[in-house]
Amino acid sequence: MSDELKGLVFDIQSFSVHDGPGSRTLVFLSGCPLRCEWCSNPEGLEKKQRFLFSSLKCRHEKTRCNGCLRVCKHNAISIDEDNKVHFNLDICHKCETHDCVDACIYEAPRMSGKWYTVDELMKPILRDSQFWSNGGGVTFSGGEALFQKDFLLAMLKECKKHHVHRAIETTAFAKTEDFLEVFSLINYGMIDIKHMDPVKHKEKTGVSNELIHKNISALAASDWTKNGGRLVLRMPIIQDFNDSVENALRTAEFMNKNGLFEINILSFHRLGESKWTQLGKEYKYKSYEPTSAEKMSELQDIYLDQGIACYINEEL
Repeated sequence: MSDELKGLVFDIQSFSVHDGPGSRTLVFLSGCPLRCEWCSNPEGLEKKQRFLFSSLKCRHEKTRCNGCLRVCKHNAISIDEDNKVHFNLDICHKCETHDCVDACIYEAPRMSGKWYTVDELMKPILRDSQFWSNGGGVTFSGGEALFQKDFLLAMLKECKKHHVHRAIETTAFAKTEDFLEVFSLINYGMIDIKHMDPVKHKEKTGVSNELIHKNISALAASDWTKNGGRLVLRMPIIQDFNDSVENALRTAEFMNKNGLFEINILSFHRLGESKWTQLGKEYKYKSYEPTSAEKMSELQDIYLDQGIACYINEEL
């Protein structure tokens, strides 16, 4: 890789309508300091390309395709007695060539993550711009977009030059000066707030929430909102973790203290389960059910009673 600044992107989604105003291009940057047990994008947790294998895409049983077996140099692939293909993912994650990815026309094994220069990543963004509705633009997500701060800043400056509306989905877990520098180039911010208790927060995410709350407070105290920035806090509602009345009241208290008035509560879902399996990792929430409508309504009422606009799922 050359010395030119590059960023690792594990997905680009066009025509997203749930990640900021209007229709948007959603860019997922690799790397995250948190380890949320329910993460729906586990392939983006590390700042490196990740190997995944989807057994659902494999067609060996029907076609007797053996392309991956023929090219694997590490004996990491086997066929069981039911004629199903198995990858030893411990070996695969250490492989440097991943010849099987190119050999499979069905894309059962694949690599997640591609390196882009600023100019290269601007191409799909500007291509999509002709289809954005009024107020549309680009949203940077992850992983944690701030994990690649230098590349993110370069992208935001380039987007600004092209008059592209800029949004971010972030955990706010970063150095305060870096966080505020990034937000100086952001029009619309969505910040995840998982739990108000620092100990419980660390139990499920791997980090305390103190830096996150410090950064939110610093942003609220700045001139960012006066200059047109809009901030919406977001909370995925996780059973037996942050779905209590007490946590909702403490969150509302924190928001009112900082002059914040919008929160988006998100029903739990298991959309990331297949990715955990494809990575060969255990998904700890496979037995959890989606958050009930009754629970979501109960929590919404708490925020509304505290004078805070509360949106359920994608009702922004």
